[in-house]
Amino acid sequence: MSDTTVDIGPQARIVARLAHGVREEQLDLPTPCPAYAVRHLLGHVAGLAVALRATGRKEAGDATGTDPGSTLPDLGPDWRAALPRALDDLAEAWQDPAAWQGMTRAGGLDLPGAVAGLVTADELVVHGWDVARATGQPYVPDEAALRAAQQLLTPAGDGDDGRDGLFGPVVPVPDEAPLLDRVIGLSGRDPYWKP
Repeated sequence: MSDTTVDIGPQARIVARLAHGVREEQLDLPTPCPAYAVRHLLGHVAGLAVALRATGRKEAGDATGTDPGSTLPDLGPDWRAALPRALDDLAEAWQDPAAWQGMTRAGGLDLPGAVAGLVTADELVVHGWDVARATGQPYVPDEAALRAAQQLLTPAGDGDDGRDGLFGPVVPVPDEAPLLDRVIGLSGRDPYWKP
């Protein structure tokens, strides 16, 4: 992993815009995450924003010590205001160079801050795609965040892809496909998924 930092802010704002574009009648639609309807996906993003903000700030506690997949997330009644705030706070936490240094904790795992920053970018890129695809919205991720997601998801080439069960099996995508499609395939999703 490189020690390059990524400005999470542009991708966080893209995800906030996508969430803003979700209509109430779309909240129960299926998503590329088989166990999640749109409401659960947005609830997951809200929870991740809080947890990964704490990861960036190196705050130990329930937010950084709990597996995000341990419960089915849902939205609170004020989610339309709370989710953009949580995404703004997340981006602010990762603006601090100290977030990218040393060790931190996320999802109950200890990991280098630089890796946690790439995980943060990846989560926002991939779940942005999930929301856009499920709700029929156009999606162009932030280029720096997309490259960070690619860096995180690309196997090192030593036979051990380092995925540690965090992602589904890679979905093969042609080498000449757009970078977003290749990243989505690396995340274990079918880039051609439709509701």
